Amino acid sequence: MTDLRIGAIGCGYWGPNLIRNFVEIPGANVIVVSDLQVEPMNRMRQRFPQLGLAGDHLYRIDYREMFDMDLDAVVIATPPATHHAIARDCLEHGLHVLVEKPITLNSEDAIDLIRVAEAANRILMVGHTFEYNPAVRALKQMIQNGELGDIYYIDAIRASLGLFQTKANVIWDLAPHDISILRYLLGADPVSVSTHASSCVQEGIADVAYTTLTFPNNVLAHIRSSWLDPSKQRRITVVGSKKMVIYDDVEPLEKVKIYDKGVKAIRHTDTFGEFSFAYHYGDVVSPYIRFEEPLRVQCQHFLDCINEGKRPRTDGLNGLRVVQVVEAAQQSLHLGGQAIAVSTNGHPQSQPEAEKELVHA
Repeated sequence: MTDLRIGAIGCGYWGPNLIRNFVEIPGANVIVVSDLQVEPMNRMRQRFPQLGLAGDHLYRIDYREMFDMDLDAVVIATPPATHHAIARDCLEHGLHVLVEKPITLNSEDAIDLIRVAEAANRILMVGHTFEYNPAVRALKQMIQNGELGDIYYIDAIRASLGLFQTKANVIWDLAPHDISILRYLLGADPVSVSTHASSCVQEGIADVAYTTLTFPNNVLAHIRSSWLDPSKQRRITVVGSKKMVIYDDVEPLEKVKIYDKGVKAIRHTDTFGEFSFAYHYGDVVSPYIRFEEPLRVQCQHFLDCINEGKRPRTDGLNGLRVVQVVEAAQQSLHLGGQAIAVSTNGHPQSQPEAEKELVHA
């Protein structure tokens, strides 16, 4: 099989990680790299000197010069405000597209990209990398097979000192990661969202936010997103009727810990309405989970989808759903924390076979 010819658009914060993976994965050939700034491309020349062997045509300021280079696909890691225009342009020129999260900054643009991709019969995939994380996939399996029992609530925190943004708030920057994870774990969209936030450093740009999501079956989820925290935290706690789990992405080895503990309310037989509580304390287990770089898994999946003509797990519709939740959170923030219903009416439902494939990978 001929190597897929890849173009990379954006060499700033995240772009080099994508380029590195596509350079190293068999079956991909990075042909051209584009960025509006010369300095990032110079860093790419130094970091990947082997790419220079392809010739001086490798580096371009204007991504549109790629359209005459017989590419198969592009990966887009530019500022979110540019995602719609660049991705649309590439799809219309017959290229498969992997675009970083969020897919766009509003649902209308996301819907437009989905329609353009379908009309062009091209892959549109969104970089919700945590859905390709082996630890997150293991956690989903625990929920699916009933090991945790009924899910009571999920608590997520994503915090550190920075990186501060000037054109987007912390909700748009960090919350999409956890919204994506929550949708993946629970296999459902939230029914409603409410958000409170504070702008501590920059007026009008929230740098710490607390978002509460209500899912079907009254499952409650909470997300704390912050650029203003003394320590880096990437943690999700899942509490079920049988067991509890903590997934800590910062933990170097034991990223997932299963706590065999819980509590049951027992009604007294002799007095109506009075309860006693039975607490259970069991083992704490950290299962072995074979590590794979999530970004590598994601990039490989993109290539597989192109070669095999299958729908990505994190396709355009997946990206749209995340944007719709963020939009509801933003609306709630403007209304002082009022709960906002999340509506997905009028849009096609996700393809279950694509989701099933990665769960059992």
